[in-house]
Amino acid sequence: MSHEATNWAIKQRGLKPTTKIVLWHLCDRFNPDYGCFPSQDRLAHDCEISRSTLNDHIGQLEAASLLRRVPRIDPVSKRQLPTRYILCFEPGFTPADGAPCPEIGHGDSTLRENPCFADGCDPNALPETDPCPNSGHGIDTEPVSGFCPDPCPENAESRVRNPDTNLVREPLSKPVKEEEDAQAREADFDRFFAELLTALGFAANATLPAWWQGWPARTHVRRWIDDIGLSRKRIIEVAVETRADHPNPPDGPKALDRFMERAAQRDAQTAIATAKGQKAKRRRKREEAPRLSDDEKAAFYAKMVNADGFLPVSAINNSIRDLMLVRGLVTPERLRMRGVR
Repeated sequence: MSHEATNWAIKQRGLKPTTKIVLWHLCDRFNPDYGCFPSQDRLAHDCEISRSTLNDHIGQLEAASLLRRVPRIDPVSKRQLPTRYILCFEPGFTPADGAPCPEIGHGDSTLRENPCFADGCDPNALPETDPCPNSGHGIDTEPVSGFCPDPCPENAESRVRNPDTNLVREPLSKPVKEEEDAQAREADFDRFFAELLTALGFAANATLPAWWQGWPARTHVRRWIDDIGLSRKRIIEVAVETRADHPNPPDGPKALDRFMERAAQRDAQTAIATAKGQKAKRRRKREEAPRLSDDEKAAFYAKMVNADGFLPVSAINNSIRDLMLVRGLVTPERLRMRGVR
């Protein structure tokens, strides 16, 4: 990592954001002693983009003469090594020139004709058909890999696949659904707002006062719902009530703030009183003694009839008398004797 290199990258102007991110990560991987040669997988991971998109932005940096790509080949296995990126502030930097190489998709004309220049090999000291010992390339037209040297007809002069046209692959169902829900809520609020204006006495096609136009008025009305806690139905009711004392429609929603706040206070007090009443009712219900069953009633009054104490004539009605007779707790003679008919 080189702080001077990353500072240099930050100071560059006129680049797209992603291109500048690629340049910054290249400079972050730059070593003053050994140079810059991160793998494409590492760069793509650092920049959070695909390899094809990475190559596209590196090509833009190369076209802007901010860097030059130098391919490297393992002299033993003949496999391609991570590309060497020469940044323009390095000594001896020369920008890339000419069309890209059909085999590797980048490089200047000299490297394209004899890529062994990339590793400092002198092509004049080599036979025409032998590959360079450093890079593995040679003047021979037969490629090292044995594949056809012609470029891919789909990817033109580059062996790197074309970048995706849609870089972000994400499902659209959720954002679309959220947008549709938001539009539905907005349309529903528009209907409520129109109903409120009608309740306040504004004609349907009349020109509204300035304080009732635009989003500020709608935002103010939304506060009655979100902050004060009034329902839409209650807001309409309060608006109708204000018309009884004020024949002319209010100049703006601020004129109704006092009425809406009072309505919210009354509703809160009513809710508290109702809650207290229900609580007291439940308490009284819990405190009430359980009602006597028919058997218990019959036994209680039969004991009074069979005793010799005073028995008021009105104490036993016909239903109690029948309950005692059915259960055999008293006799008709005893009832007549006690004055119960």
